[in-house]
Amino acid sequence: MEDGEENEENKNCKKTPASEKLAAAALCIGTGSFSDPPDVPGLAHFLEHMVFMGSEKYPDENAFDAFIKKHGGNSNAFTDCERTIFYFDVQKKYFRNALDIFAQFFISPLMKKDAVDREIKAVDSEYEMNLPSDTARKQQLLGNMAKDGHPMGKFFWGNVQSLKTTPEELGVDTYGRLREFHKRMYSAHYMTLAVQSKETLDDLEEWITEIFSDVPNNTQQRPDFTNLKEPFDTEEFYKLYKVVPVKNMDQLEITWSLPCLQQHYKVKPLPYLGWLLGHEGKGSILSYLKKRLWAMSINSGNDESGFEYNTTWSSFVITVCLTDEGFLHIYEVLTAVFEYIEMLRRVGPQERVYKEIQTIASNEFRWQEQSEPVDYVENLCESMQLYPPEEYLTGDRLLFEYDENVISDCLSRIRPSNCSIMILSKKYKDMEICNLKEKWFQSPYCVSDLDDSWTKSWENLEPSAEFHIPEENVYIATDFNLKEPDLHPLLKFPVAILDSSQSRLWYKKDDKFLVPKAYIAFHLIAPAINVTPERMVMFDLFACTLAQNLSEVTYAADVAQLSYSFQLLETGLVINLRGFNHKLPNLFHTIVDHIADFTVSEDLFLTMKQQITKSYYNKCIDPTDLVRDVRLSIINQVYWRTTDKRACIGHITRDMLMHFVHEFKKKLFVEGLVHGNITAREALLLEEYLCSKLKCSVLPKNQHPQKRVLQLPESQSYCRVKGFNPEDINSVVTNYYQCGAANIRRACLNELLMMKMEEPCFDILRTREQLGYSVFCTSQKNNNTLAMSVTVCTQATKFSVSQVDEHIEKFLVEFEDILDRMTQQEFETHVNALVTLKRCEDSHMGEEVHRHWTQIELQTYIFDRLEKEILELENLTLVEFREWFHQHVPSGGRARKLSVQVVGSTITSETSEVKPDDCDSKPMEIDPASGQNACLFTLDPLVELQRNSRTEQINCQSSSETDLQFLPMPDIDDQKTKIANIPVFKEGLMVYPASKNS
Repeated sequence: MEDGEENEENKNCKKTPASEKLAAAALCIGTGSFSDPPDVPGLAHFLEHMVFMGSEKYPDENAFDAFIKKHGGNSNAFTDCERTIFYFDVQKKYFRNALDIFAQFFISPLMKKDAVDREIKAVDSEYEMNLPSDTARKQQLLGNMAKDGHPMGKFFWGNVQSLKTTPEELGVDTYGRLREFHKRMYSAHYMTLAVQSKETLDDLEEWITEIFSDVPNNTQQRPDFTNLKEPFDTEEFYKLYKVVPVKNMDQLEITWSLPCLQQHYKVKPLPYLGWLLGHEGKGSILSYLKKRLWAMSINSGNDESGFEYNTTWSSFVITVCLTDEGFLHIYEVLTAVFEYIEMLRRVGPQERVYKEIQTIASNEFRWQEQSEPVDYVENLCESMQLYPPEEYLTGDRLLFEYDENVISDCLSRIRPSNCSIMILSKKYKDMEICNLKEKWFQSPYCVSDLDDSWTKSWENLEPSAEFHIPEENVYIATDFNLKEPDLHPLLKFPVAILDSSQSRLWYKKDDKFLVPKAYIAFHLIAPAINVTPERMVMFDLFACTLAQNLSEVTYAADVAQLSYSFQLLETGLVINLRGFNHKLPNLFHTIVDHIADFTVSEDLFLTMKQQITKSYYNKCIDPTDLVRDVRLSIINQVYWRTTDKRACIGHITRDMLMHFVHEFKKKLFVEGLVHGNITAREALLLEEYLCSKLKCSVLPKNQHPQKRVLQLPESQSYCRVKGFNPEDINSVVTNYYQCGAANIRRACLNELLMMKMEEPCFDILRTREQLGYSVFCTSQKNNNTLAMSVTVCTQATKFSVSQVDEHIEKFLVEFEDILDRMTQQEFETHVNALVTLKRCEDSHMGEEVHRHWTQIELQTYIFDRLEKEILELENLTLVEFREWFHQHVPSGGRARKLSVQVVGSTITSETSEVKPDDCDSKPMEIDPASGQNACLFTLDPLVELQRNSRTEQINCQSSSETDLQFLPMPDIDDQKTKIANIPVFKEGLMVYPASKNS
């Protein structure tokens, strides 16, 4: 929860101890995008979309989604390189029927010809939504380095050009190819299925046999790519790439191409190497770089996605988040990485380290709690494709055997001479050196050989004396005994075991999950954090610097499955910890000590300031973040947008930060929750340690911060702003309908309404109207105020925001007709679906903790809220349900509507001056006159910066580039309110009471 806003769609308050649990199924097909025909890129992904659009037995395009949503479930699918996975969950009572509808997609899908163009638009919208994704851009650029004809070089996403325009130009029948592809690739003997439900195993086996027995088997051998080895043994791979990213970041990425390692899953050599190279403790690469203020974070290893880990190769990647100073020392950063690798080579594989990793994985597996059924079966059906039956559950989790030869072989392949180096930086845009563009994502880049002086210096490396193997991890738990309770009787809900003017501590001894784990949360409530944007900036600086100060000393705890996080609220700082209870208090003490003794050097302060300025920019350019930021700044009495914080961060000094931190700790009210395998006495000791170390005085009640929401006028208000990324065509519209002060009954009405609206919203606005790939409705609760909202992410090149707003309003009229035609029986079924969700048992302790902590953080303390909600739901009437909707939408005449619209660019990147690659060309350009690469390599990036007069300031974009630009709204009639000045609009608006009975 952030800024006092709860998203009921994601949270739903739906868990409570009971016998109910959603049933789930997942089906994995052992084919994916690698099998795309070369002349129809993205066909596998397109087929994944099409099979869900009705079957011969259930011809309605929306039958499955409507059935699943009606009975409290969800469904989804995704396409990977060599696998395609479909999954869903639903109430147990309807599982068999859902399985039957689901199975028909693989038995006799309709894949109607008249749905092809519509669904190509959906695939295209998904692709265009991801155009600003730097991760997707990097992947595509890397894929372009593969050998000619290798599937790693394909365009997996699919879009209008690859699925429609180009095939038509080539005389290719996309629909015919789709049918052929389905027949060839969706065969029963390529499939694995996992189901989870509370029926007996015999019953489930009988159902599956009956329902899925007609899935066709084409008897053909599954597509096999194991012969396509070494996809990146190419001249293009062993180069230096400089890339202009979408986000403002400086990132170094080093990639090695290794053979397929799936046969070594019992050894897991890459996780072992990733553990060492990505370590953050003393003697590590990151420790070395942070001392010099060259880097903020490091990641290492293989994410085991189909792109990085398949039958043709295994990637090993080291990613370093550079500071501005680190960007100027690329050579030194690379040298440090290679020196550490050389140190590992010299000391050889370490069995002690391996067993440490093995023990941590074993402890995690042994004491794992249940996951959501749908997540469990999704993972399981994929594991069934990769491991023998006896290791379906453990193959991807455990380290089975230490084999130094396998590890040494992998380590021998990770050398400076055989890697690809990619540097991403916005600074390259000002240098004007990235004169190539990747075809599909239009990423500006240039490519060159590495400088000879660099490569020669790496031939005979002598590792720095600062590098060494991590010390023994003192945070690994060894005591897994369940503690005897010291507070009787054991209660169902948390109880306040301390309530004073200084602090309030809630406690619950776990008696349900019976695992040796605990959760600790403390809210340090402070006054006046939110009074100015400058104070919010200093709050951000404090928390981020604190995390940096802690990272080296707490990294051992993190890898030992003890985790912590900081949550920044307008009311104060929340410290969250969870993990095995044995060593959790030790971690808590370390965190509190660093808060109490907080300090920051001038150099680190300036570095953190640069990094946070970049993060502010990156948030501003995301239209989804921006639309939410603008909305909250309108409806909240006090709220500082990211643009406000970015505008003032420049003049914040280290002295100002230190003064802010001193004042923050001076007066506090501390409220906490300790839950799990921990005694009440131990919980009290935690609170005592916190307050004594911080030496805080009592915060008077009249100084406790209050968060309030403004009542929107009874009319339709519009705020339209321009997106900040001139190359991002994505627009976002959120229509927000304020429903007034919350109580439990009203909240239930709103949640029930949004649950009913979810399926037709998607079906009408996304599938039928094709407004965009991402369309959703949400039940909003913001500081005790209810609202419902509809959000559409579209492309400015396809729809204007006015058209989107019009479509949303027409949908609401259509939805009102759906409600008017709703029968009493349908209403009762709908209510029962939500009640069943709320009766679903918690999968793990964290769900119960989150539910209780929400009540504590909001200071409502209605720990039995779920029971109260169920009672309210069971007493709702259909008339009341319809009226709730009618009185809050424009057609009812009393709506308090706010439409926030972020407008994307209508100028596509294809119109820019930088020329794109040829369709089949490699990412290399040679100047015929000179024989040199188009991207000239310079040893010191600073030299490149100094060559260009436009780069006098190498820092982030100026704050003026992230000032809100309000757009004119000539299409909005004068009877509606046009917001072009948010403070002026908010003047005179009523404020909702800060009730705590919601």
